[in-house]
Amino acid sequence: MSYKKEFIEFMVRSGVLTFGDFTAKSGRKTPYFVNTGNYKTGLQAARLGEFYADCVMAHGLDKADALFGPAYKGIPLVVATAIALSNKYGVDMNYCFNRKEVKDHGEGGSFVGYKLKDGDKVVIIEDVITAGTAISECVPQLKAQADVDIMGLVISVDRMERGKGANSAVQEVKALYGIDTYPIVTSHEIIDAVHNVKIDGKVVMDDAMRARMEAYLKEYGV
Repeated sequence: MSYKKEFIEFMVRSGVLTFGDFTAKSGRKTPYFVNTGNYKTGLQAARLGEFYADCVMAHGLDKADALFGPAYKGIPLVVATAIALSNKYGVDMNYCFNRKEVKDHGEGGSFVGYKLKDGDKVVIIEDVITAGTAISECVPQLKAQADVDIMGLVISVDRMERGKGANSAVQEVKALYGIDTYPIVTSHEIIDAVHNVKIDGKVVMDDAMRARMEAYLKEYGV
């Protein structure tokens, strides 16, 4: 089983990927929802880090000098990914993350962990992107630390939907910042992996749900 299919089943078992009737932040009525806030155990965090590490390795991003996790959700993700890269692949990667508020005492500053240097290659570790707001905030923060080269952005799921305009959030990030996004899985891969497949004895996506998913992506997808 590929790491992508394993990840999709892991999301279902963790209650992170669910199917039904939901209203997205955009106001769209969606038949599926990805809530990464439902990860809550140490074992889940360890497995999640391994999937991110798999994606990093699959795309040659282990050549980076550091991983960066935007506060807040990116913080546990970047730590878990760094641990998994070391334990699973023997890659001892630097990592850092930002504070929401600048610390004005002790060592001070807005970043924690590895001190970025000019010329460093950095990979951003994030959960999902919708309108690309978090990226628009963290790119200038990274550049303020040092003249770094952002190699890519790793996310859990690419919903492959239009953002504010005709392009998807992933395409908007590429157009605005020249950054390539590497999702662990995409919406179409989710459909292919779980359609009429039993997970713990239950089919989570039958023919009717697949039809709803495909209709949604036909209307809002890119």
